[in-house]
Amino acid sequence: MNNNATKKARADHPIHDLLAVRYSPYAFDPKPVPTPMLLSCLEAARWAASSFNEQPWSFIVAGQDQQGAFERLVDCLAEANQPWARRAGALILTVICQSFSRNNKPNRVAGHDLGLAVANLTVQATELGLAVHQMAGVNLARARQTYNIPDTHDPITMIALGYAADPATISDEQLAERERAPRSRKTLAEFVFGDAWGQTAPQVG
Repeated sequence: MNNNATKKARADHPIHDLLAVRYSPYAFDPKPVPTPMLLSCLEAARWAASSFNEQPWSFIVAGQDQQGAFERLVDCLAEANQPWARRAGALILTVICQSFSRNNKPNRVAGHDLGLAVANLTVQATELGLAVHQMAGVNLARARQTYNIPDTHDPITMIALGYAADPATISDEQLAERERAPRSRKTLAEFVFGDAWGQTAPQVG
């Protein structure tokens, strides 16, 4: 399990330790993720809940030990993400299907369901001592072209998966500052509402 104590969540209410210690590192040790661990993470994603059990997600995966395949995924990242993400043990491109297979109607919650699957993957990875950093910075057009993703599907995000490394290994000072900074979140009062929009729910106080 990741042991960077400075990144542990300072929760206002009790939460599971796996959630408290999870964070998104920029410093990775480039050793490959063992296949059994990778498969456990993907299996956790497989068992996520989804609308009508549609499971609208797909993953394109490559590890450090697959040089050509790994570099293809790196090339689909935004330039700012490439230097640090290249050191992750594995990269995963996430893709969603836009429509239900059962009736071909638009699946409004496909992105939500992908999020559930990735959350499962993230918790499983944390339990195995791995770190996960999720990225919106993806060249979506390049990803679609590189992998011949059909028009019925959309590439969405990239996931860096691997072993967190010492923050001192980060050469970019701006990223190093982010790595050292404590995690922070909005308070519950800022987003948990009751009788009306913007009105804090009474349970929150």
